[in-house]
This record gives sequence, C-alpha cells and structure tokens, in this order.
Amino acid sequence: MAEAVAAVPNPGNTTWMMISTILVLFMTVPGLALFYGGLVRAKNMLSVLMQVLMVASVMMIVWVVYGYSFAFGGSESAYFGGFGKLFLAGVTADSVSATFSDEVIPEYVFIAFQMTFAAITPALIVGAFAERIKFSAVILFSILWVTFVYFPIAHMVWDANGLIFNGGHAGGVAALDFAGGTVVHINAGIAGLVGSILVGKRLGYPKEMMPPHSMTLTMVGASILWVGWFGFNAGSNLEANGGTTLALINTFTATAGAVVAWGLIETVTRGKASGLGAASGVVAGLVAVTPAAGLIGPIGAIVLGAIASLGCYFFVAVVKPKMGYDDSLDVFGVHGVGGIIGAIGTGFFTSASLGGIGYLDGVTMGSQVYSQIVAVLITIVWCGIVSAILYKLVDVIVGLRPSVEAEREGLDQTSHGEAAYHN
Repeated sequence: MAEAVAAVPNPGNTTWMMISTILVLFMTVPGLALFYGGLVRAKNMLSVLMQVLMVASVMMIVWVVYGYSFAFGGSESAYFGGFGKLFLAGVTADSVSATFSDEVIPEYVFIAFQMTFAAITPALIVGAFAERIKFSAVILFSILWVTFVYFPIAHMVWDANGLIFNGGHAGGVAALDFAGGTVVHINAGIAGLVGSILVGKRLGYPKEMMPPHSMTLTMVGASILWVGWFGFNAGSNLEANGGTTLALINTFTATAGAVVAWGLIETVTRGKASGLGAASGVVAGLVAVTPAAGLIGPIGAIVLGAIASLGCYFFVAVVKPKMGYDDSLDVFGVHGVGGIIGAIGTGFFTSASLGGIGYLDGVTMGSQVYSQIVAVLITIVWCGIVSAILYKLVDVIVGLRPSVEAEREGLDQTSHGEAAYHN
C-alpha cells in the first residue's frame, strides 16, 4: 500500500490568509479605535484609543496562552475546546490546519487569524459604556468575558464538534455563520447592552448634548473598517478561490446598500442625510453581511444591507431613546441588531432561488432559518446571562465607575494623565 503523502500548504492560500490576518488587525487599530474615538467627547478620546489598543493586545496574549485551546483544542465536547493546545503546545512551523476543502494552511496563520477575531470582539464592547468606565474594569471584564463567553461560543459555532456547527442543537441543522455574525457581533452587541445598563448612564445623559467631537476621525475609522473587513469576511474562506471572491464582492455590495439605505431613511425622516448616519450605515452593512458573506449573492447582499440599516436605524433612533438605556456608541443598536438581522437573513438569502449558493442536501429554507434563529437565541442567552454575572463580579473586584469628579474632568486625564489634544 502506498504511503500517505503529507498535505502541503498552498503558497497562494497561505499568502492570502496572512494578508487577511493583517487586514483584521487594521480594522481594530487604527480602524475601530478612530471610529469610536471620533464619536466621544474630546476629553475622552485618548481613553477610548487606549481601551481598544490595550484590550486587543491583552487578548492576543490570552489567545496564545489558553484561548486557542479553549476554542479549537480538539476536545469532543460540544461546548469547550479542551486543554490540548495550552501555550500552543505541539504547534510548530510545520503544523497545518484544514480548510473547507482538501487544502491545508499553516496552523500558525490560522491561530493568528482567529486571534485577531478574539482581539476585536471585546474591543467592540468598549463603545457601549464609553466615557464612564474605569480602565482596569475594561481590561478585567474583557479577560473574563472572552474566557467564559467568546471562547465557548467560538467553539460552538466554528469547531467541527461544536454544538451549533454540527447541528447538535434543537434545530438539528448546522447553523451558518461564515465570518462571525453570532460569535463576534451578536456576542459583542448583547454584552454591550447589558454593560450599558449595569454600568449606568453617563453624567447628564440624556439631557446634555454629547455630540461626536470629530466626525472626520469617525469617517476615517469607518472607512478603515470597511477596508479591513475584507480580511474579516473574505479571509474566513481560509483559501483564495471562487468562494473567496463571492465574500469579497458581497462585502462591497452589502455595505453600499446599507450606506445608501441609511441616507435615504434619514432624508425621509429628518430631511438631511448625515455623515454620522453614513458611517453607521457602513458598519451596519458590514455587520449584517458577516455571517452571510460567502453564502449569498451580490444582489441579495444589497437587500440584506438595506434591511440591516432599516433595523439598526429604528433601534438607534427610536428604541434607545424610548427605553432610556445609554449605549454610548450604539454597539447593541448596530452590532447586536445588525448581527441578528444578518444571521437570520443568511438563512433566507443562502437560497439558490434568491441568488445564494443553496442549502445542503435535505435542508429547506424553513429548517435553515429555524436553525439560524436557534443559534441566535443560544448566543443571546449565553452571552446575556454570563456577561451580567461578569459585570457584577468586576464591580465587586475593582469597581466599574470612576468617581463623579473623574468622569466630569474626562477619562483622558484622570485615567491616563494625558490629553488627546492641547489648546
């Protein structure tokens, strides 16, 4: 019998995955940091930049110590990856990870790619309680949150043995999440909503006006997010092939559809299309197409992006003021709601009749949509309950809020002893 030949990584796939990994870092710093930074008041700009940069950096260390093992460690458990890859045990430059076909890529590039997802997700949550939280509380919460929320959900959705990936949940059909609608956006959105409520409102909210101090930087950040998101979405195919190009074009068209839709909605409701709305549309479209990127058609992506803008606008402009919670930078309103719309919409738009790639044999639109809803509900319940417990724990250990005086002066000076700007 002929001896089996070890699979060798394709240099083209490897190169694309390294580029995608760097693009996702580009989304985080500078993209997300500038997007969020521009939206807060000038006295808190530096604090947001520091929170995003430090959270991402700490998460990278956590990822290689135990996060990769907890998410992708090879355990047979439906909820937990195990301890097999602690400190990246057994991984060498010659180790490989399987892709979605018969190809392989170096395991280090898969580890690094997934590491950037683990870095940006808790950084997204920062926007929900921006301008009113202790720096130490952000870091401690982020470490606890990825450990007990992100890693289990990542395993459930993306690992072959995971509860949601293998259809082991109540739906019985594997849920579709191409690049992280549940793992990243619904997860971060729900954690943000819980945090905005438990941390409490900013001093003076909602009576005082708290406009963004720099829409220019917010637009720069949103634009960088769009560019970096090609690594996020097209990189999630793990190869450079036709499926990757589908994710690529959908990342263009869904976002464009969302930007135009948000502008039209504002024109109808307010008489003017705003830069803040356009930037919000960019993120709403990107979030919504994330779970669907390699599964739906480009025209379906435009429609999905437009629907996401409508849903996100409603939550940002109507639901949040009515309910009274202070989600500072609309993490739930855009990431949470957009992620939910995208995850459920994936179930519909994957249909070949709507331009998608079609379902697996024996799967109908009804069963796929049901599975998507179950996956969304599992994520909401898991994240909501565990996040609430972790916020309370952090409050006991280090406290969530700075003093009233510190918040009034601004977190740049009181938390970091410096200022983003000097007169």
